Parts: sequence; C-alpha cells; structure tokens
Amino acid sequence: MANPLSADALVSALRAEGVAVVEHDGWRTHNRNLKGPWGPVNGVIIHHTVSSGTTASVSLCYSGHAELPGPLCHGVIAKDGTVHLVGNGRANHAGGGDPSVLQAVITETYGDRPPAPHQHEGSAGAVDGNARFYGFECVNLGDGHDPWPAEQLDAIERVAAALCRAHGWGAKSVIGHLEWSDWKSDPRGFSMTGMRRRVQARLSTGAGRPVPPPPSTPRYQPFPGASFFKAGPRSPIVTAMGRRLVAEGCGRYRVGPGPHWTEADRESYAAWQRRLGFRGSAADGWPGPTSWNALKVPHSS
Repeated sequence: MANPLSADALVSALRAEGVAVVEHDGWRTHNRNLKGPWGPVNGVIIHHTVSSGTTASVSLCYSGHAELPGPLCHGVIAKDGTVHLVGNGRANHAGGGDPSVLQAVITETYGDRPPAPHQHEGSAGAVDGNARFYGFECVNLGDGHDPWPAEQLDAIERVAAALCRAHGWGAKSVIGHLEWSDWKSDPRGFSMTGMRRRVQARLSTGAGRPVPPPPSTPRYQPFPGASFFKAGPRSPIVTAMGRRLVAEGCGRYRVGPGPHWTEADRESYAAWQRRLGFRGSAADGWPGPTSWNALKVPHSS
C-alpha cells in the first residue's frame, strides 16, 4: 500500500528503467479523480486494447468513449515498445474486482497465480480497482493471433518493474485484468505468470539503462524516392519503416520486419496506403511522399 507517484516521479521511474516515454498533451492533469478516490495504490494491472495502430489506440485510451470516459489507463504500450502516457490519477481501467485477489496482491503471498477471481463490476462484493491499481493498456487485438513483438513484451516488463521498484513491491504486485475480474480475458497471448518471472528477474538485477527524454522536434526519415524501394534495398530505413507499419496495425509480416525489402513490406505498405484512403494503383505498396510523410518513420541514424 503506497501513495501514488507524482507525474514527475512516474516519468523518472519509467525512464530510469529504460522505458521510451512519450507524454501525451494534457496527461498530467487528465484523470477521473472527481468520480472517486485515487490511492492508496497496491499494484499494476496489464490490459490489451482490442484495437490496432498506435495513434488510434492512444486516442481511444486518452478520450474513452460514450459509455466510458477517459482516461482508460495511465499509459499505452505500443508494439514498438514506446509507452504513451495518457492519464495521471484515477483512470477507468480496472473496474470492480475480487477482494481476495486484492488481498493476495497486497500481501504477495500467493504462488505462481493469484486466487481465481469470482467478482466483477456490479458484483455485490466487488472492490474498486480504479482506486488501487496503475493500469497499462497494450496495443493488441486480443484475439489470440495478433502478435506480441519482443519490444512490446520488454516494455511491459520494464514498466511493471519500474513501478514495483519505485514502491518497493515485488513482481507479485503485477497482475493481468483477467486475474482481477472474472469476466475479463486480457491480456491474451502471453502468460502473466511468465511476465511476473521476467519482472522479478529484472528487479533482482538492477534498473535498466536510462532513456533520455525525446528531443522536442523528432527527426523523421525523409522520403528516399520510389526508385530506392523498387531496387530491392537492404537498409535500416526499411527496418524502421516496417516497425512503424507494425505499430500502426498494418504489418503483414510472418517474420520481421527486417532490413531487406520484401513482398511483405510492399503488402504492409499497401495496407497503410489504404488506411490513408488511397485506392487502386495509388495503393500498390510502393511508397510515395504523401504516405511516407504521414507514416513518420524515425531517422535511422
């Protein structure tokens, strides 16, 4: 049980653990504190968004929707491992949950798994998880098929470890939403038991390399020209492009992305062009300046 971290302390803890942090405009004062308490906090809940694309997922988690106003979490963990902070304070992410699970998290006395939950939002004995847990939404469709890239799993591990380290908790203070409420299934696609082992191993070996704040003006890769891609290049530019396509939910890769331009890159880029509204020959998968500039591929140097 602990007082919640301030916005500055949260950012510092995440960056000290090696997390790449993006601060959404207004996140420091964006919360649901008028609707209920925030704190004392006892742990971290991991979710999946049931959405694709970083931009759309961050917007959804910041604003919420008609039935559930935002913020819907404290941070969004993108497929490329970047963590986008969208709320500071009470957030609509956990809802009601099982008091036996809360007690197990507080005492950290369970085995590999917390007790099976038997309560949910609206249950007579449910407790308010929005007051007690930090929440992080991970960009994933939650269908059991959408992949979990290594960079995203690493970021989940680092985020959880950062908060545990800041509060003096062990890895058993980290649970999935499905372990909190008996009608939830998230996160689907990896084991929370395995993730807690990763978090505990990190806590045992010390913090990761700090990541400096991002520059005020991001550097994006200028459009290298259509002929660059049609020549079948092998370049870090292609890798950076592929990672952005995956982050936006347009990746069509079975393996990769990698530095060598392949048909999977072209198919992925065509999906991005269609996302932007291009059709026919304008969505043939060969990059053009308009779609390239919209993708915002990080500078490869």
